[in-house]
Amino acid sequence: MKNFKNPLVLALIVLATLSFTTIRKEVKKVNTKESKVVWKGYKVTGSHEGAVSLQSGVLNFEKEKLVGGEFTIDMTSIVVTDLSGEYQKKLEDHLKSDDFFGVNNHPTAKLVFTKVKAKGKNSYEVTADLTIKNKTNPVTFQISVYGGKATASLKVDRAKHDVKYGSTSFFDGLKDKAIYDEFDLVVDLVF
Repeated sequence: MKNFKNPLVLALIVLATLSFTTIRKEVKKVNTKESKVVWKGYKVTGSHEGAVSLQSGVLNFEKEKLVGGEFTIDMTSIVVTDLSGEYQKKLEDHLKSDDFFGVNNHPTAKLVFTKVKAKGKNSYEVTADLTIKNKTNPVTFQISVYGGKATASLKVDRAKHDVKYGSTSFFDGLKDKAIYDEFDLVVDLVF
């Protein structure tokens, strides 16, 4: 018992105990080829949908629980899937133009998890910083993780990211030419 009174011996025992209880952290790289990001935008007279590709992404886990993540979206990859031919190309070019996402000056967008709260066994509420056109705003969404896959749905307010075209937040009198500020993203991740 005499050795336990020595502070150095006590410190070594505490450190040895802590080394056996370290939290296992794991960073899982997202497979950008197999993962999908689908968007849907709404206007007074209907909607359009398409896809955009991930450039990179990771999910962070501690003891198999989601604790973080970070994604880079390739904005130059925006495609429209509900149109074809000339109209498809026109809308894709317009979405890539400065009227919308300005991909020549802003080729990527970024999503960085800032808070993850478990809501159930495989379900989490995530708050993240979303950066589009160099404007960063928080977004909150639900994500489910099962094995090597995760799914999430997000609502994004484009007006907060200075995407003004057809927005009643910036222009009056648009009537049936108005495009709603919120658009949906549905994300299926494979890692």
